[in-house]
Order: sequence, then C-alpha cells, then structure tokens
Amino acid sequence: MTARAIWWVRRDMRLDDNGALLKAAKAEAMLAVYVHAQAEEGEWPLGGAQKWWLARSLAALDASLKAAGSRLVILDGEAAKVLVDLARKIGATEVVWSRRFEPAALAQERRVEAALDAAGIVWSGFNTNRLFDPEEIATKEGRPYQVYTPFSRACRARAVPAQPRSAPAELPSATGAPKGLSIAELDLEPTPNWAGGFDPMWRPGEAGAHAHLKRFSDGPVAQYPEGRDNPSIDGSSRLSPHLAFGEIGIRRVWHAAAKAKHAPAESIDKYHAELLWREFATHVLYHFPHTDLKPLRADYAKFPWRKDAAALRAWQRGQTGYPLVDAGMRQLWHTGWMHNRVRMVVASFLVKHLLLPWQEGARWFWDTLVDADLANNSLGWQWAAGCGADAAPYFRIFNPTSQAEKFDAQAVYIKRWVPELVRLGAEAAREPWDAPPLALASVGVVLGENYPRPVVEHTMARERALAALASVSKKG
Repeated sequence: MTARAIWWVRRDMRLDDNGALLKAAKAEAMLAVYVHAQAEEGEWPLGGAQKWWLARSLAALDASLKAAGSRLVILDGEAAKVLVDLARKIGATEVVWSRRFEPAALAQERRVEAALDAAGIVWSGFNTNRLFDPEEIATKEGRPYQVYTPFSRACRARAVPAQPRSAPAELPSATGAPKGLSIAELDLEPTPNWAGGFDPMWRPGEAGAHAHLKRFSDGPVAQYPEGRDNPSIDGSSRLSPHLAFGEIGIRRVWHAAAKAKHAPAESIDKYHAELLWREFATHVLYHFPHTDLKPLRADYAKFPWRKDAAALRAWQRGQTGYPLVDAGMRQLWHTGWMHNRVRMVVASFLVKHLLLPWQEGARWFWDTLVDADLANNSLGWQWAAGCGADAAPYFRIFNPTSQAEKFDAQAVYIKRWVPELVRLGAEAAREPWDAPPLALASVGVVLGENYPRPVVEHTMARERALAALASVSKKG
C-alpha cells in the first residue's frame, strides 16, 4: 500500500465513479489538491462564466471531501513544480489525476510526468470523464475518424461502458498539508456581478449534477428526440456544465438514461447518440489539436470573412432584430447557457448572415457559457461554419424566421427572452418587421427605437454567403 498519495484534482470534481480518487484512496493517507494554473491553459484560460461555476464547484467538492474525512487544498503556480514540491513536503510517493485531452492540458500533463519521474515519484493518469480514450477508436486503416456516424458505430460496437463505481464513504486524510488558498483568493467572482441570473438555474457541484440527472431520467428523457428541439420547454438534460467540470461521471449518465424504464428505446438511443457526439468532439480535437483556432478543412483558411465590430456587438448583445437569435443570445447572457437548437441558429447567423469568423463566436461562447468545453465548442463552431469534421455544408443556411416558426411556433421562448415583443401575436413576435405598423404601435413596439430592425436582410445575406463560398471554391 502506498504510504501517501496526492489526488491532483482537475476537471473531475466528484467523489462518485472517479478512478483517480479511488486509486489515491487506497493509500494510507491521501491529499486532494487543486492547482490553479491558468497560465498553462494556452489560448483558452477560464472564461467569465466558467470562473463563476468553478468557485462554487470547488466549494462543493471541499464540502464532500470534509464529509468523508478529508479536505481540499487549493494552490496556484506551475502544476509540475507545485505537485513535486508538495509531494516532498508531505512525503507522498504517488500522484494520480484524471486525464484531460485539450492540447494545453496534455502539454501540462507531460511536464508534470517528467517532473515526477525526475523526482522519483510514481504517477498515474486515468480517463474518468470520457467513455473512451480518443486513442482507442480508429478506422480500419488506423486513422482518426472525421465523420460522426462511423465513429459512433465503432463506439457502439465496443463493450457496453462499465457500471459506475460508488463514492467511498470515508477517505484517508493526510496530515502536515499546507493550508492553501481560499477560494476567494482565486478572484473568480465577476465584478461587477453580471451573473445574477445564474443562481436560480444552477446548482454547481456533485449534488446538483445528480439532481439534474434524476430530473432528466425521471421525465424529459422519454420525449428527448422531440423535446430537445423545443427551446420553450425543459426537454434537455442540462448536464453539460456538470460534465464539463467532471461533477458527474459519463458512465453514471449513460447508465441512468439506459435504465429509464418509462423511456422508449429510441429516446434512450438518441440521448446516447448525443453523449457519443461529445466523445467525437474530444476525438477530433485530440487528433487535430489545431482545430481550436484553425479550420480542419484547410481550404476554409482562405474564406473571405468580414470585419464588422458593430454587427458582432449586436449579435453578442441580442440586438440583431431577429427575435429567435436575440432570444438565444439574451438567454446566454442571463443564464450562462443556451438551448442547443438555438445555439445552431445563432451560430449559423454569425457565420452566414453576418459573415463573421467562427472564431469570434467560439471566443464569445467560451467566455459566456458555464458549460464551455474546448472540444465541444470547437467542433460545434466548425460544424456551423462548414469547415470542420462532419460539418454542415456551408451552403445550408438556417433561416432564423423559419426556424422560429418550426421550433417556437407560439413564440413562447422568444417572448420570454425578448420582453419588448411580449404583447405581440406569435407571428408578429417571430417576424416583427412584417407586422403592420399599427399593430406594432398598439402594443408600444417601435422598430429602430425599442426593438432593432434586422441588421441584415435574409435574402441578401444568403446570396452574400453563397458568393463567399463560391470564391473559396474558385481559389481552391
């Protein structure tokens, strides 16, 4: 038995089904350590919404550890140096952690491994947050997948994910550990506080994750194929931020959905397909690490994107004049989250209607989403821009009006997030520019004054986007 072990806490902030924790807990004494090393996150340090979540997730984890007889130590600095120094200080002979697969995180791990090797300290990395290691899934030719459907078939052909393991009731604590930093010293809280709308919607931490899982598996999973596309109802799992911070294990989620007795097989299968899309995102970023900032399809590096600060600002603030787009962007700003169907619409609007670079959208989402995950964010934006793995063809341009008619026919979602339009009928709320002026005036809506006119006309924007695509094809 190892005398003393360090559990290096990363994006695995839970006790349940955590291979790294369970390995460390076999030692005679164990210390849980979170190292705040934002300088080692490369181009993608924590965004504002993630910082808000992290502060609460750390507090929840510390409370769980204390309940099990341990505690969380928070340190900052270069992870390799911090961990080696700490191991020497407390006499630890082993360091364990959960692997991350983002480029900067992998580079960080390599530095930690080298430093521990040089210090003669044993280490182990565990894949606790994905169903599959991205190196395990490959084509018959041994290459990484770039199309989702064959990737998902390859995943499903493997053994069913192992059953999750329960959290240990007690943990062996280590004496002589430093006090560490307080969460407040990490300066994670927004100033001024723009996150007032987050609290009613979210409960960061492992307990909140399990509560969301129970809510979803007891109800919405049964209608998931239809419910996931309706932004006006609570039809999605809302587990994405909990998964992003590792507050719940992916195997726990997979099996909870599979055991939902009231859910038809096709609903469970559809939800599992979404979990495998998350696996696919990790697979793509791991094998093509440049895709966080550069297109997977090299020809799109020549795409003639526009520069338009005013249009970008209108999109960011939900002031485009397209109600469904504006509703989504305001929901994001207010809650740190956006419904997935609407995410596709607002992303398409940025890269096709406004012809602005997908990287601008990726950075805005990174800063404002509580569930920001680099692999998902990169794949999603490249999908919208038509330049990534299994991407939607660029010439398929979402019409935000017809999308609203199809997925928010009664404008319930629009009216919730765009209160300027709440007194209009459903059709007028979806397309206020087509509503009779007297109808608008009768409810106090004045386009261009208290609700913007469209920043771009749909037909013109569509033709402009197709012309831009054609210019890339000619250059190629």
